Amino acid sequence: MGIVTVVPQIMLPLAADLAPPERRASAISIVLSGLLLGILFARVLSGIIAEFATWRLIYWISCGMQFVNVFAMWLVVPDYPAKQTGLSYFGILYTMGRYAVTEPTLIQCCLIGLLSSAIFVNFWVNLTFLLTDAPYHFSTLQIGLFGLIGALGVMTAPLVGRFVDKLSGWTTTGISIAIGIAFQSTFTGAAGLHIAAVVIVCFGLDVGSQMNQVSNSSRIYAIEPLARARMNAVFVISVRQGQVMGTSVGTRVYLQHGWRASGALALGFHGLQLVLLFLRGPRVERKSWIGWANAPTPGKEIQEESSKNLEIVENEKV
Repeated sequence: MGIVTVVPQIMLPLAADLAPPERRASAISIVLSGLLLGILFARVLSGIIAEFATWRLIYWISCGMQFVNVFAMWLVVPDYPAKQTGLSYFGILYTMGRYAVTEPTLIQCCLIGLLSSAIFVNFWVNLTFLLTDAPYHFSTLQIGLFGLIGALGVMTAPLVGRFVDKLSGWTTTGISIAIGIAFQSTFTGAAGLHIAAVVIVCFGLDVGSQMNQVSNSSRIYAIEPLARARMNAVFVISVRQGQVMGTSVGTRVYLQHGWRASGALALGFHGLQLVLLFLRGPRVERKSWIGWANAPTPGKEIQEESSKNLEIVENEKV
């Protein structure tokens, strides 16, 4: 299944290529919202099927939806030329590995994205345990319906995209982490006490997670336009690693220590995100690993060089 579910990850850099620069984050956020909505609606559908039907039904539905998806893409996705026709498959893998160790912005975004994905999965996986235990004792159908609340957060995609377009990706990454800390603190303090806290966190964490991924993606796609797909592949690998970490570590912490410890773990991940973000400022040079010094702009360099040349000419005249 994992081998054949790469289409959503191809669509993200394609949307970035097709969109104008001033609307790039908006285009990314819309495509990403479709990806996240699919994950959340799958939770709703799984709850309904578990309550009223057999597990085989989900595979028949999946097959039908794949045929619909292929036909829809054939109708609406434009034809476009390959950007790098001279690269072999192993050449692509080599450049991906090279980017993964030579591009500080990519690595910073990958580490932040890994932690963001771990937080997201930690919440949604452990939500099932929380709602089946006291004091809630919800059924699988009721638990699945919480995916609709998360979907409301994902539907803020157009607003999130425009927000990222207006500000820098670094700034909106910081804002998304702050949003995550606020709602994760609510979960840690009251998730096992009142259902209203769970509802609020379902909405808020999805907004913060989407803003985080859109911000990171917009920063990555700005590094090297001709290598967006390869850099996106490196980013997606880190996101998948975060999902594995959030599932395995988060589940173990919840089962051994409860929902407060699970929330505290996620808060620790948020804190580590802030550390990674502030290690490298928004305007440093492309190859700088740590620091806050502003990189000189091409316009400024040209202006300084012109001033020096003008001074030399004036001195020669004198």
